[in-house]
Amino acid sequence: MKRKLTITGVGCALADFIYTGIGFETPQFKKYLSRKTGDGGLSPGRLVFTDELERFSGVTYPEILKELSGTSSPDAVNLGGPGLVSFIHASQMLPGDTFDVRFYGSLGDDDTAEKILALAGRTPLNVSGYIRRSSKPTPFTHVLSDPHFADGHGERTFVNNIGAAWDLTPAMLDDDFFDARIICFGGTALVPGIHDNLTDLLKRSKKSNAITLVNTVFDFRNEKSDPEKPWPLAGENEEYSLIDVLIMDREEALRISGKRDENDAAEFFAEKDVSSFFITNGASDILAFSNGRLFSRMDISAFPVSRMVTPGLRSKGDTTGCGDNFAGGIISSLALQAKNAERGSYDLIDALSWAVASGGFTCSYVGGTYFEKHPGEKLEKIREFRNDYLHQTGYQFKQEL
Repeated sequence: MKRKLTITGVGCALADFIYTGIGFETPQFKKYLSRKTGDGGLSPGRLVFTDELERFSGVTYPEILKELSGTSSPDAVNLGGPGLVSFIHASQMLPGDTFDVRFYGSLGDDDTAEKILALAGRTPLNVSGYIRRSSKPTPFTHVLSDPHFADGHGERTFVNNIGAAWDLTPAMLDDDFFDARIICFGGTALVPGIHDNLTDLLKRSKKSNAITLVNTVFDFRNEKSDPEKPWPLAGENEEYSLIDVLIMDREEALRISGKRDENDAAEFFAEKDVSSFFITNGASDILAFSNGRLFSRMDISAFPVSRMVTPGLRSKGDTTGCGDNFAGGIISSLALQAKNAERGSYDLIDALSWAVASGGFTCSYVGGTYFEKHPGEKLEKIREFRNDYLHQTGYQFKQEL
């Protein structure tokens, strides 16, 4: 039997409890707004921790939630986290008889863990490494969503409890994790034991000759520690060359680089010898780059988002998980290209087209994870977005999934 191509990942994985229709301009929300960076208050587009928000406000989090939402019951419960959601998406996009998409994570011993495993069981993702490792609560995020914010583009605020993710360490990543063609680290700022050892994990991945992908998330721990200092990512020696693909949104790119402009941030990462990167910016252009080590060489270039993501489409869902599914689209394309392409000849436009389509489709439903009615359903829908995007941008049709 021919061996499957294996993709492994570790990172932020949690239950998303989604509250839609939160008004960021209301007096109730403004009451808890951050007054200065890292003070623990709410901030649109950013994440705060439950304990920090309680210290900032002097109010218990359940009370805050009820005041903001009018209820203690979420509109939806979904699987969340940049690590888990991107991998679920890749598992839905790639044929299971050819690819093994395997995620590693940390669950607590509670009802939330049961909900997560039940939901994950409705997807093709291999969760044999996503197990109960802690007596702490299973990580969760309350997603407070205002679909009318930012002139109708929508925005979310995230309130997170790291919980059992505190107990996930590099020692829990076995040899099978590193025996993979592609190794991904997603949203590790919310998994402290992994994030603080990311450089060593990237080095071990490189020893396995794996393609390495890092998908970032807002780093509230380091923002709180020193709001003026750039967030650490690739260790004290800034070994960014260990990263084959780096995916960030604009805010994350600015804070990691220490720059004030996305173009300057892009130049920073290019100069730091990151092999390739993608910087998203909501409904604005995406910046992409490749130095030629993995993808064919491409100077820093701007690309549009999908024209199919209209206000009408966004009204059907929300923007939760758009970035995570964008990363999943990149992972899917990398996996497919790894079957045939040589390093240095991977097609960046192919990866970008699947990423843009994947992120765009996410706006059509609530939450980051889409549960298919039948295998291949999501791929069929995303292929429509991708084909339209190729027509929109004038690129030729590339690799089909």
